[in-house]
Amino acid sequence: MRVCYITLYSCIFFSNQGKENQTQVSEFILMGLTSLQGLQQFLFVIFLMLYLVSLLGNSAIVAVVIAEPRLHTPMYFFLGNLSCLDIFYSTVTVPKMLSGFLSQHQAISFPGCLAQLHFFHFLGSSEAMLLAVMAYDCYVAICNPLCYTVIMNQRACLLLASATWVTGFLHALMHSVLTSRLHFCGPNHIHHFFCDIKPLLNLACSRTHLNLSLLNIVTGGIVIGPFILTILSYLYIISFLFLKVQSWEGRRKAFSTCASHLTVVALLYVPVIFNYVPPSTHYSPEWDMIATLMYSVITSVLNPLIYTLRNEEVKCSLRKALGTKLFLVRIVIKRVFCL
Repeated sequence: MRVCYITLYSCIFFSNQGKENQTQVSEFILMGLTSLQGLQQFLFVIFLMLYLVSLLGNSAIVAVVIAEPRLHTPMYFFLGNLSCLDIFYSTVTVPKMLSGFLSQHQAISFPGCLAQLHFFHFLGSSEAMLLAVMAYDCYVAICNPLCYTVIMNQRACLLLASATWVTGFLHALMHSVLTSRLHFCGPNHIHHFFCDIKPLLNLACSRTHLNLSLLNIVTGGIVIGPFILTILSYLYIISFLFLKVQSWEGRRKAFSTCASHLTVVALLYVPVIFNYVPPSTHYSPEWDMIATLMYSVITSVLNPLIYTLRNEEVKCSLRKALGTKLFLVRIVIKRVFCL
């Protein structure tokens, strides 16, 4: 993460050379979800609990995937990557949002705003592409099981995972650099709970045609492309199951394997598509905040629950890990009392 910050700030520094006198706004004020004091305290408790559940659940999945040898498979390797992305993704926005609930005005510096924008789109686009990779993995496992270990070997998995992270980083870097070149002369109130591209473009005093075009084309493509690949993968899986698999038990097991992933796909892609795919000139702050909460906070909380409740291997591994820890705790307590 430190390397990402250095790269981001280097690009922003060089892109802003010679423009210091043009930029008058040095910080922005995040308006947050609501201005009602009583509601802010209630929302603080709710989102704090959601954030802690997200951190604990995703951290548990990462720890179990690393510690349990039988989970060292492509499916769980990608699941571990998804959990890492969810941890970082919610951390980009939720802590700042929580601090805003406790203060009347929430200021964020211009470099801090660009950093938040960068990491939000870096992690979000990486997660969108990773879900398409997981759909492809599911397709190979069900439709071509004899060649699964050959196709999804360790090198291929590392390349696919690295490609999602690198592509997401470059996509976010493009938006960060272009946004840093805009001229902001006021007002500086962002009608959102974090620094996103659309509300920032609405505050810019310079031309934003290029930014809007890239947001519609590049970001829309990063959302729609993986979504289409995911849908095609599952259409092929469904047709394969009904045409090639005769037993209902075999179909049930196959559907059970991919049901968790399909649920996560629906939770992430639907609000993202409604948020970024329509023309960016039609901007609604209220809908934008609701959709952002769905795919950045709620999805991060539900992912561990979905994969844990519908996956016997993960549940067994978690029980085993918890049982081992409880056993060690009992031993430590007995020794302490014996002393």
